[in-house]
Amino acid sequence: MTAIYLDYNATTPLDPAVLEAMLPYLREHFGNPSSTHAFGIAAHEAVDLARRQVAEMLGAEADEIVFTSGGSEASNHALKGIVFACPRAASAASIKNVHLITSAIEHPATLRPCEFLQGFGCQLTILPVDRHGCVDPDVVRKALDRPTTLVSIMHANNEVGTLQPIREIAELAHARGALVHTDAAQSAGKLPVNVQELGVDLLSLAGHKLYAPKGIGALYVRRGVKVEPLIHGAGHEGGRRAGTENVPYVVALGKACAIARESLPQSTERLRSLRDRLWHRLHSLWGDQVVLNGHPEKRLPNTLNVNFVGQIGAELLRNLPEVAASTGSACHEGSVRLSPVLQAMGVPPELGRGAVRLSVGRITTEAEIDRAAQAFERIYKNCLP
Repeated sequence: MTAIYLDYNATTPLDPAVLEAMLPYLREHFGNPSSTHAFGIAAHEAVDLARRQVAEMLGAEADEIVFTSGGSEASNHALKGIVFACPRAASAASIKNVHLITSAIEHPATLRPCEFLQGFGCQLTILPVDRHGCVDPDVVRKALDRPTTLVSIMHANNEVGTLQPIREIAELAHARGALVHTDAAQSAGKLPVNVQELGVDLLSLAGHKLYAPKGIGALYVRRGVKVEPLIHGAGHEGGRRAGTENVPYVVALGKACAIARESLPQSTERLRSLRDRLWHRLHSLWGDQVVLNGHPEKRLPNTLNVNFVGQIGAELLRNLPEVAASTGSACHEGSVRLSPVLQAMGVPPELGRGAVRLSVGRITTEAEIDRAAQAFERIYKNCLP
């Protein structure tokens, strides 16, 4: 019997409908979208349709969507693009006047670019989070006392699933003249993600979290917001990202976004039901020996991150070959190191060493949830003295 896949926050399988949509552009429709003949026109029209599909899912306009190679490039482009387009960064001396705000639990695709820009002289404020992994808007307000260029806070954390108060943060930032970027790689497709409701100026997407292939993503850039290209060259993507468009993958992302938009909110409720089914099964068995990480309510509907008290997450999963999931700690030469996210949340090491992230997806079934629970029951019995 194949392993039960409960690692959808790491990556998703390719949706069959997405594969079908992209196949013609791997075969007969191979033209360059910039070419003016029939082959190029067919490719150009496909890119235009995909751009509209992504925009519709986000409540944006088509010309506000920039296709990228993935979520990491999108977040890098947002951060570096804003800083190097900023009048304050016109010279090496003035870049010291650029202030960036982010949080301690961001994905490396945000934290590393922030640290890179700090190396150029930018001022960087990294905000703490509470025990649930949430950023306090009052802490953001205080950080904004200093003139700020950009605030970058993720919409939902990839490890524990906690949702951030992005709209409130955006209102605070805009009142002080700062722009706002959010990484929505984990939330898009699981929850409604609307750039107008969130109030953000930039937003990152990753195709492989949306049942599209790895190697495609998108950056939303609100009209009027200037970003310096991350990749310079010809004038593709409205002059914001050079390089001939990866048409099959762009088509795939567009189709994936269309499917996600059409499936909400039913898919949200189904994911939540599966997640809670697994939590109730685990909690009924382990009792207070299993502890939830992340906000108990304000978190992704598919994400269950728990500490198995007295266990080591990596060892637990090693003894559960029928369950494919992730841990919240790393084992190296006999020592256990918590993930930066759990550390920032203040999870005690004796708890966090047993952290396991279980994330369900579109094709997860109740039968798989029950099989996974049974597997954990076997491990529980083996752990008894």
